[in-house]
Amino acid sequence: MATLVIGSSAVGSDGYRGEVVAMVVDPAARAVTHLVVEPHGRAGLARLVPLDLADFADARPDQIRLTCTEAEFMSLEAAEETLAEFVPGYPDPVQLLPPGWRDAGGPTADGGTILRIPEKETIDVVPPGEVEEHRGDRVHATDGEAGRLHAVRIDAGTGRVTHVLVRHGPAWDRADTAIPAEMVAGFGEDGIRLAITRQQVRDLPPAGLDGK
Repeated sequence: MATLVIGSSAVGSDGYRGEVVAMVVDPAARAVTHLVVEPHGRAGLARLVPLDLADFADARPDQIRLTCTEAEFMSLEAAEETLAEFVPGYPDPVQLLPPGWRDAGGPTADGGTILRIPEKETIDVVPPGEVEEHRGDRVHATDGEAGRLHAVRIDAGTGRVTHVLVRHGPAWDRADTAIPAEMVAGFGEDGIRLAITRQQVRDLPPAGLDGK
């Protein structure tokens, strides 16, 4: 069994890779398939790391070891895609600025072509049918919000989730509770849904991050 803490550091075979900012779950198999790892200080360069590249031998709660080099890591599929949508009402965008251009989105000083500036949107890239879960995502009991996602415990060989670790309390950081997978109704884009009530969550014993 291994504990995946969202927010832990990721270290490759030749050095520090970045931070685990999310995990990708196959809801049907109820298993983690990928880790989303973002290099420190390099927003937009996060990669989808297949779970089989994670080495859980002698794993630490604050660190996940990857078996890939930096070059192999950067060759993995990007975890984000940037889409550009042009502002409605303007003509087609120009590729080269005409002489006398002054203001983006307005006519040139000499009455030339109007330039349109694209509006950019960044979306998460996940395999079809799978969902991305982040630290702090809501965990919903049958009668309301039960806490926020902090980590999961998985079978290191299959990636199958055995427990969901939830933080609850006034600031969502008072305690960790390990909720067995059989009490989890499902994983979705809106968070994790439980098959138990908030009181039943509170009645579960507290859990640390050392596997106990």
